[in-house]
Amino acid sequence: MRQEVPGMPRVRSFPDRAAMGAAAAADIAAELRARLAHQDGVRIVFAAAPSQAEMLERLAAADGIDWSRVTAFHMDEYIGLPPDHPARFANWLDRAIFTRVPFAAVHRIDPDADPAGYAKLLAEAPIDVVCLGIGQNGHLAFNDPPVADLDDPEDVKVVELDRTCRRQQVDDGAFPTFDDVPTHAVTLTIPRLLDARKLFCVVPGAAKRHAVDRALHAPISAADPATALRTHPDVTLYLDAEADPR
Repeated sequence: MRQEVPGMPRVRSFPDRAAMGAAAAADIAAELRARLAHQDGVRIVFAAAPSQAEMLERLAAADGIDWSRVTAFHMDEYIGLPPDHPARFANWLDRAIFTRVPFAAVHRIDPDADPAGYAKLLAEAPIDVVCLGIGQNGHLAFNDPPVADLDDPEDVKVVELDRTCRRQQVDDGAFPTFDDVPTHAVTLTIPRLLDARKLFCVVPGAAKRHAVDRALHAPISAADPATALRTHPDVTLYLDAEADPR
């Protein structure tokens, strides 16, 4: 772990994905227990991606969390997929955690609805925790470099996905071909994500090494959306050895 300058993410590196996921889950579980000890409830946003699988597996099995006082959201969703498509992020998260623990409520993005409705749900109370990753193109949620706005006035919006992002979905095994990947999605914006009190960012794999290096060292700008993590006071970045550029 290191913290180079005030505002830099705490960086924790592990030999493999299993150790990375276990450590991230332990820290998130501890945060949830601590908040539930002095708050009536906790509100948490989850990313849906294979990079989060090991962490979510361990988090769903964690002891001592009163999930009946935890409200869950997710951060992005494809437009144009059938409701039962296995690659829809709500369905992926249902399998990973939403149906595995007894949340107080789970708010799934409806890609056919006005994004303002989801923004209103998010705004009902502070978001305590965001569990997210970093894309190969440096995106946070579906804020790809061509559409990312570090000062976005919106909380939730429709975006067009760039080619690198769509190719990553094929490389991750979510779709058989590039043309099968939807071209548009609904996403929480970068300011909405950074408005959370605490961020846990889980990023495994050699394909993410360059994006992690940029996130930590490139100038803060929408050209590298993950650099915005350095503007938040409480971010922990979890890497496996392949993703660690140091």
